[in-house]
Amino acid sequence: MATRVRGPVALGIAGAVLLASGCTGGGGTGGGAAPTEESGPLTEFTSQELAWGDCEEGGSEVECAVYEVPMDYGDLDGERIEIAVKRLPAAGNDPLGSLLINPGGPGGSGYDYVDHAAFGISEDVRERFDVVGFDPRGVGRSSPLTCLDAEEIDDFLGVEVTDGPGDDVEDAAEIVQSSQEFVKACETNAPDLMRHMGTADVARDMDVLRALVGDERLTYLGASYGTHIGAQYADQFPERVRALVLDGAVDPSQEQLDMSVEQATGFETALRAFVADCVTRSDCPLGGPGTSVDEGVAALDAFLDEATERPLANSADDREVNGARAELGVLAALYTESWWPRVREALTAAIEDGDGTGLVLLGDDLYGRADTEEYENSTAALIAVNCSDSASPREVEEYAEAAEEAGEESPIFGPMLAWGALPCAYWPEEAVADGGELTAAGADPIMVVGTTRDSATPYAWAEALAEQLEPGFLVTRDGDGHTGYRMGDACVDAMVDAYLIDLAVPEDGMACA
Repeated sequence: MATRVRGPVALGIAGAVLLASGCTGGGGTGGGAAPTEESGPLTEFTSQELAWGDCEEGGSEVECAVYEVPMDYGDLDGERIEIAVKRLPAAGNDPLGSLLINPGGPGGSGYDYVDHAAFGISEDVRERFDVVGFDPRGVGRSSPLTCLDAEEIDDFLGVEVTDGPGDDVEDAAEIVQSSQEFVKACETNAPDLMRHMGTADVARDMDVLRALVGDERLTYLGASYGTHIGAQYADQFPERVRALVLDGAVDPSQEQLDMSVEQATGFETALRAFVADCVTRSDCPLGGPGTSVDEGVAALDAFLDEATERPLANSADDREVNGARAELGVLAALYTESWWPRVREALTAAIEDGDGTGLVLLGDDLYGRADTEEYENSTAALIAVNCSDSASPREVEEYAEAAEEAGEESPIFGPMLAWGALPCAYWPEEAVADGGELTAAGADPIMVVGTTRDSATPYAWAEALAEQLEPGFLVTRDGDGHTGYRMGDACVDAMVDAYLIDLAVPEDGMACA
């Protein structure tokens, strides 16, 4: 079997919302201890005024502003960066304060997430809170980190390793070169910012925003990677936690490569759920009724191998739809069940007519390729955050071994996930945080939501985070797709809403079926 590689794969964006319309120093600690009093050294930042005004997009109900934070919290007199923020004022007359939100990524836009509040947040919550989203440092409109241009990202995402993932490191020469070139481009374009992209600093930026919107304590809804922002916040500022919902949780105790390997189990579970649904339909391109799940998965694998040998046609642009790009298109659909019909249609066109246009466009949606010429900067942010948040091996052989291990768990997606972490082998070591468990000792109760067949963040991660957080409690959604809130389960939605509004805490381990 050929190994179709390109990653890295995002931990994910809140599925029901955006998909429906990954050492001390700057990376992890900012170079200094987190301030604990707003009257202390951060006063200059927490006393800014948010000049709310019209937004360039999002309609007349929302308003936008910009605030400044230190690039390096260990050097408060040094360079500053801007954070873009958007607010949807509470619909009711008795607001409780602000609900800060983040949809995941890393690299997802909390600023844009506000525009989807009607889908992603219940009417009851929107009645009681100003919904406030921000682009994390280095993302979107917030002093964005840029490494490669659009053509270079196209090449980066289309790299393939054509032999067995663990047989010979020499087979990985192209992906090694592309990973090194990616990091070198970051060093050239943003040598300082790339060293201060860690989630610990994002959490500090969020605490400045909490102060600027006038809330004594934080109310927060974070999905996927956004759960890591929330957990980092609670660990640094436990006394400032009001209510945090961490949905589709990330396990902060894992190092980046280990996380990529374990993520393969989530995508394998999601893939088999997709195939199980597909083969019940007469129009399934992987086999109709009577076809087993194993047979359907084997048919998909054979198709992707064929695309590696003979790329598909692409009527959208001149990119070659090889096995790696076709695989990204299938992977994108596993974030939300609502996209299953779209990937069935794209696979039908690809398998029956040799047309890979639908698959490459699905991959574009996953990686923020807004049109045929430009990407959002989510790929750069994704890699920078993942490589900054925890240590990674520095030897290519370890990635080859991890690819082989991941391939045992998920033959189709596992090797891509492991090799996709390779840029972290070349990330500046002084920019990498120690990582490890986050306990948030002393904080009020924190809700962790896990979905049993989550594709991007396996359910085991939600269990692990709820266990690590001293005030954590787990709410379980039995279902498919990525994240649990507003994904069609009224039980989960009701518990999240009651917690955010009334601070109601259900029994730990409460499951919704």
